[in-house]
Amino acid sequence: MKKLLKRLACIALLGGAIGWAAAATVHVRLSGAQEVPAVKSVARGEGIITVLPNHALRAEVIVHGFKPTMVHIHEGAAGHNGPPIIWLKPAGAHRWRVAPGTKLTTTEYAAFRAGNLYFNVHSARHPAGELRGQIKP
Repeated sequence: MKKLLKRLACIALLGGAIGWAAAATVHVRLSGAQEVPAVKSVARGEGIITVLPNHALRAEVIVHGFKPTMVHIHEGAAGHNGPPIIWLKPAGAHRWRVAPGTKLTTTEYAAFRAGNLYFNVHSARHPAGELRGQIKP
C-alpha cells in the first residue's frame, strides 16, 4: 500500500511539472509609450506571465523609477484600452504578483492567445496608467 501511495504521489508531482512545462510563458517590457494615450515617464518595468492549457496562470510585474498605486492585467488589443480583468498584489518593494490559484476564463484565455491582454501599472501621477506592456504569446 505504501509503495502504491508513493507511486501515485510521484505521478501527481510529475503531472504538475509536465503541465507547467507545456505552459505558454511570455516576457513583456512595459513603458509609458505603450499607454493609450502615451505618457512620458522615466519609469520602466518588466512582466512575465505563464498560462497553462487549463487557464491557470502565474504573473509578476517588476517596476523601477516610481511607486505604483495599482497593477492589473487588462483585456484589450494593442493601441486600445480595455477593462481590468485580473488584479496583481504587492509582493515586495518593486514586485506585484497574481494571487495563487488565479485562472483565466475561456474568453480571457482566447484573448491571451490572440495577444489581446496587457499589463497596466497605475501611479498617483498617471492614474489611468504610467506603464503598459502588451502580452503577445
